[in-house]
Amino acid sequence: MDLEERKELERELLNEENLHLPIKTIIDQVEIFEKGIPYLKLLKPCLIGDGIKTITEGEQRDYINLFLRALDEGRTIKFVPASGAASRMFKKQLSVVSNNPKVNLQSIREDAFGGDEDSADTLKFIENINSFAFYEELKAISKKNGKELDRLIIAGQVSDIIKLVANEEGLNYSNLPKGSILFHAYPEGARTAFEEHFVEAMHYSAGKDKVVRAHFTISPEHEKDVKELFKSLIEKHSTEGWKFDIRFSFQSPSTDTVSVTFDNQLFRDEEGKIVFRPGGHGALLKNLNDLKADIILIKNIDNIVPDYLKEETYKYKKIIGGYLIDLQKKVFQILNNWSEDSDESFINDVVKFISKEFGIDLTLKLKSNNLSEKKKYLFDYLNRPIRVCGMVKKEEHPGGGPYWVIDKDENISKQVVETAQVDLSDKNQVSILDEATHFSPVDFACGVKDYLGYNFDLQKYSNPDTGLITKKSKDGKELKALELPGLWNGGMYYWLTVFIEVPKITFNPVKEVNDLLKPEHQPAKNK
Repeated sequence: MDLEERKELERELLNEENLHLPIKTIIDQVEIFEKGIPYLKLLKPCLIGDGIKTITEGEQRDYINLFLRALDEGRTIKFVPASGAASRMFKKQLSVVSNNPKVNLQSIREDAFGGDEDSADTLKFIENINSFAFYEELKAISKKNGKELDRLIIAGQVSDIIKLVANEEGLNYSNLPKGSILFHAYPEGARTAFEEHFVEAMHYSAGKDKVVRAHFTISPEHEKDVKELFKSLIEKHSTEGWKFDIRFSFQSPSTDTVSVTFDNQLFRDEEGKIVFRPGGHGALLKNLNDLKADIILIKNIDNIVPDYLKEETYKYKKIIGGYLIDLQKKVFQILNNWSEDSDESFINDVVKFISKEFGIDLTLKLKSNNLSEKKKYLFDYLNRPIRVCGMVKKEEHPGGGPYWVIDKDENISKQVVETAQVDLSDKNQVSILDEATHFSPVDFACGVKDYLGYNFDLQKYSNPDTGLITKKSKDGKELKALELPGLWNGGMYYWLTVFIEVPKITFNPVKEVNDLLKPEHQPAKNK
């Protein structure tokens, strides 16, 4: 887009009413659509000993103790992105009912045996309905609607059962946030994902003051119900001196992005209004920034297990948190010792430190620089937010993995990379993608204060060239949408990064409702 085109677009936007984004931001976003977003260039996968660290038992104890001290000082808070709806959990079941409103168990069984994946998943869901934590509530609401759930099951009335689970006349699960779904059964009553995270937070975001600090991002339409749920949770768990500092935030409209047509013109709805869309989970970088916190522990809403499996989760959250605190202390010590008198020997020690802790050798990068240039470069290199990320051994889960990435200026860094960020037409890049041994479960400990105790402006450390352009539709018309750099992908691109191996048991996501049938989400007696 040349200068005249920018001016023309600006004139068009000046005539618009109620724009909630600055005109310059909209123009910049349209320009991104025109230019396209470059793929990341993978150098190699991060492997054990080459980008991924392992922690010995002795080190584990030390890191846990460091974390517990920080916990007692009130430095930690748990952050859970939880604004996503549960509709995708029931996508396959709702698809079956939508395609055939009068579907029954027999026809589903036939379609499943014929190889239809949605029917197979729906069959599994119906045949194991009594193994879900929401079974008792489903029975109660069925009865309230004048129907007996057991009779519906025997009669094979699949459509009625799914509607009672997903729709407003029943549990309404497809319209609730995922955190409000009953995930796990206990003798004293089932727990939602929100409650499980609430209980988890009591074990690693509360110190000797017994104040549980946690922050959940939610959507405005669910605010009332979510806050009522948490009010009941606080009443339920406020025993033995526990206190709760639970806060919520929404994805800010200021992080929305404009939509365009396939020829990069502003996309307008049937009323002629410009269509804006939420900017994806990368928009939550603003929420993270606004916390003004110290040590932030990030975990996804659907990655949660029953109590009898939580101990390993507690342990490794403390380990990666303690590792972060130890690393942060070392970085701060170097930066506090920085002075105008720092000599070449000091600089060499800093280069060795960066190589040891982050696996990046800056010797060649600094070779032609004078002492003053080296000092500035290295100071800026270390004076950044820090993240320590748990990595599990690779399984067939969609999502990001740990890779060494090289940019156009030959800078090498460790990144969590999504498949969509890689050029799949490049056989070499695909080969590197497939060589990864580990996967990111989104299990992060983040240090967001600098060596002087001030909060970083996290948005300065995002890479704007790592967003995504996707195809969507509105009013039956196709459009192009822009997602901001992912929160833990491009949103943390310029952070100091360490990857640590954690056990698989710390990663048990619930992407589809049938994931709740896995042993890790069933009561201990069924294990």
